[in-house]
Amino acid sequence: MRIVSLLPSATEILHAVGAGEQVVGVTFECDSPPHAREAARIVSTSALPEGLTPAEIDAAVRRLIGAGEDIYRLDRSALRGLAADLVVTQDLCAVCAVDVEEVHDALDFLGCTADVLTADPHRLDEVWESVTTIAAAAGRRSEGERLTAALRTRTAAVAESVAGRRRPGCMVLEWTEPPYAPGHWVPEMVSVAGGRSVLGEAGARSRPTSWRSVAAAEPEAIVVAPCGFDLPRASALTDELLSGDDLPPDVPVWAVDANASFARPGPRLADGVEALARILHPDLGEPDPLIAKRIR
Repeated sequence: MRIVSLLPSATEILHAVGAGEQVVGVTFECDSPPHAREAARIVSTSALPEGLTPAEIDAAVRRLIGAGEDIYRLDRSALRGLAADLVVTQDLCAVCAVDVEEVHDALDFLGCTADVLTADPHRLDEVWESVTTIAAAAGRRSEGERLTAALRTRTAAVAESVAGRRRPGCMVLEWTEPPYAPGHWVPEMVSVAGGRSVLGEAGARSRPTSWRSVAAAEPEAIVVAPCGFDLPRASALTDELLSGDDLPPDVPVWAVDANASFARPGPRLADGVEALARILHPDLGEPDPLIAKRIR
């Protein structure tokens, strides 16, 4: 089976269940495992120029969506030569990946009969279920079931370790200009880690908020997890935030690798849950320094 993955999380899942050699097409963002782009053709790129600030990215995304234009560009000529049997995409967020309708249009245009698997998890358990679903579509059901079971075991162990403790309020910032309250699986990650997501609703979309609302929510920890940012970029952005007066004073502030362990619905969300538990309950030990860094 020849697979095109239009989701970094799906690429990660496919490699994790032993189907990496079947992946012949990926996106420019598929960076886990590191060699994912080396053996596959890049078929999806971004319409956004590099080097934009968070405010400029937000403005550009709003402008493109408002004009009915795509944020991601599907390279039909690259897709044509891959003879894909399966294309994995999403219908969750227009800012996250190629829209599923664009995929169907491209396949129709090319006369390609590949199956299209749409992954749309909104809650943490749905993410784990998608691991099995994607693995099964690649002919690796048993491997997917084992990985799913392991991920559920890890998060259950975290929940058990914080059971009965006081739940500190936590604000996860999914964007900073403007600030975004978390949605989808992130508030649930906070809950499993023994915290209380002060803004945002599990299973709902992330939404813009205000710095006044962030302060009024009285968080006891702030986690900066800007979608699309790795730890070094999130850390630099957090430093910029702390140079102003937007964040409430005297509250611990952490930067995290949002790409790896928060924004993408894949196996490394378990790493994010474990890191959050250690951020919110310091007596459990320091979080993995490759995932989280305390800035204040």
